[in-house]
Amino acid sequence: MKGDCVISCQFEVPYRFRVYFTEGVLDRANNVLREVLHAGGDRRERLLGVFDEAVVTANPALIDDLTTYLGETNIALVCAPVVFPGGEALKNQPMAVNEICALIERYKLSRHSFVTAIGGGALLDVVGFAAATAHRGVRHIRLPTTTLSQADGGVGVKNAINAFGKKNFIGTFAPPFAVINDSRFLESLPPAEKRAGYIEAIKVGLIRDADFFFEIERMTEALNRFEPGAIRRLVRRCAELHVRHIATSGDPFEQGSARPLDFGHWAAHKLEQLSSFRLRHGEAVAIGIALDVIYSREAGYLATTEAQRIVSLLNELQFPLFVPEMLDFDKLLVGLDEFREHLGGDLTITLLKGIGRGFEVHEMSRDLVARSVAELRERDRALVAAG
Repeated sequence: MKGDCVISCQFEVPYRFRVYFTEGVLDRANNVLREVLHAGGDRRERLLGVFDEAVVTANPALIDDLTTYLGETNIALVCAPVVFPGGEALKNQPMAVNEICALIERYKLSRHSFVTAIGGGALLDVVGFAAATAHRGVRHIRLPTTTLSQADGGVGVKNAINAFGKKNFIGTFAPPFAVINDSRFLESLPPAEKRAGYIEAIKVGLIRDADFFFEIERMTEALNRFEPGAIRRLVRRCAELHVRHIATSGDPFEQGSARPLDFGHWAAHKLEQLSSFRLRHGEAVAIGIALDVIYSREAGYLATTEAQRIVSLLNELQFPLFVPEMLDFDKLLVGLDEFREHLGGDLTITLLKGIGRGFEVHEMSRDLVARSVAELRERDRALVAAG
């Protein structure tokens, strides 16, 4: 219309996204954290430390080590570090976010200050969300302490908590100031937690890098023995592939309808909810990947030999591939609606045409999902019968 006016411009905001790999991050001779803090400028700033209770229990000197380490920098702790119980239950409690924000306000932290989280993926999500929203963004440093968070969740740009019965309903896209993966934290993990991160590496190999998938196959025995070298290799390559996707996909903040790095996750997220989060995230993703692999074969996309190869690797790495919650079929399928709703637009699910060859579909057959669930149930029965 005559007289209407549109002001239009396009701008880009460069961001340096840094993921460090080290051992003994709080050793006085280790300069990685010191360099990260100094990268924020030479001004004397303050830091709020938030810890995962299980990590502190496994590493009793951790809080004292942080205090000593910071004593040799120009960064001061504003108060005694905060300790929260980790695990998914933390993401169901908005009061944890409120407590962190209240401390940021009480101690007058600014956008140039630091909020550091040392823990597993759930703690990183909660602290990251608080840091991203206080003052519209306080510098956040992540120190992931599990294979799952070092390989995947901790090296991403998302933060979220659960709400309205939905996983990750409230959150932000906010890249951390830095991520520091310290392999020493992995040594004290229980076996199930060490294993959990393997599945995200398998996932990214399946959709992005066949050679990495084949390498994981070759490392199966070493991974089942939890050999540190094999775990470090898996974590580092998985993190590298995730960061590369964020930097080069053209859609780091998921403005479109696709989430290729969430292969297998539509069912995984729903199964976590249906199990009241009894099911660990890594276990749920393994089941979701197995379901979508069988579906890809049933739909004629994936060769039978490749599907069997993938499922065999999941079995060899001792992941469960069936849980009773899958039999509540109508509720399971709600996961597809929630997956679409989360991004809006068309339903977009990543499936496989081959190992290392992910592709997208915009609908899934109820009958084929049912057949895939039934097959996984029968496979589970056969494994139980075989002892």
